[in-house]
Amino acid sequence: MTDGLMSKAATMEIPINGTGDTGSLPEDDGLEQDLQQVMVSGPNLNETSIVSGGYGGTAEGIIPTSSVKGSGLHPPHPSPLAAGDEATRGIAVEKFDIVKKWGINTYKCTKQLISERFGRGSRTVDLELETQIELLRDTKRKYECVLQLARALTHHFYSLVQTQHALGDAFSDLSQKSPELQEEFGCNAETQKLLCKNGETLLGAVNFFVSSINTLVNKTMEDTLMTVKQYETARLEYDAYRTDLEELSMGPRDASTLCRLEAAQSHFQSHKGKYEKLRADVAVKLKFLEENKIKVMHKQLLLFHNAVSAYFAGNQQQLAQTLRQFNIQLKTPGAEKPSWLEEQ
Repeated sequence: MTDGLMSKAATMEIPINGTGDTGSLPEDDGLEQDLQQVMVSGPNLNETSIVSGGYGGTAEGIIPTSSVKGSGLHPPHPSPLAAGDEATRGIAVEKFDIVKKWGINTYKCTKQLISERFGRGSRTVDLELETQIELLRDTKRKYECVLQLARALTHHFYSLVQTQHALGDAFSDLSQKSPELQEEFGCNAETQKLLCKNGETLLGAVNFFVSSINTLVNKTMEDTLMTVKQYETARLEYDAYRTDLEELSMGPRDASTLCRLEAAQSHFQSHKGKYEKLRADVAVKLKFLEENKIKVMHKQLLLFHNAVSAYFAGNQQQLAQTLRQFNIQLKTPGAEKPSWLEEQ
């Protein structure tokens, strides 16, 4: 009798009124018991009966197998159909439990979130960590802007190089067909070809810069922010179950409440451990991300500056030296895409 009461108390929900206080426990958790009765306490498919005309049987001649002892009779093995039904029922029970736990968790977290938004609930705050997270999000937005502008520069400069290439071909053709202007057209053709060659070299450097910034922003930073999102979810769950435990602790201490209080304490400790682990993970990732960002950007900004300066100074030798310094190799001319580089 006591076990039945404790089992019932363990599955009951305490209603929350409009002020956020815990109310009294309902006397009958009918819906909860009905759902459990359907999913768990179904018919016993392994039970069977034996039809007999003797042994002092009932008027209908049906004797339950549980009453036959020492007669040498054995109940038949469960049929494959019965075993299949048992497995199906087990799966249904498991799915029901998953949906139930998800529903309870969602309700508690939604209630906690709304309370925080309206200033009625308390939330756990790590000021140092949250400041670093906000700084990371701001940095990512600014780096995305730099990435967008660098891609636009690559696109426009590629169009310029293509135009210079076409103009050089046109000058070269005219130098052969205009003897009186052959020298002038020839000089301009050589100039455009040199500019085109230097432009392709600069494009290799800029493309390498774009590729590195893209990896930093959309892979490294994004990976850290994914962990941050998991941490923020764990923080909300932790506070939701902390609030639930606090409300139960302030309620009456009868047998059913003590059972729910024990369960709430267990859930709270579980979510507390998850929250603390993710908080530590975020702190470590933020530290390594900052170190990696400084290392990557130091190299890429130096590359960008040296390549652009050498190009506009007309220093072809210095431009080529910059690509060798950063291990950038140009692909063979004629590629359809604006990127002619390969990283060693």
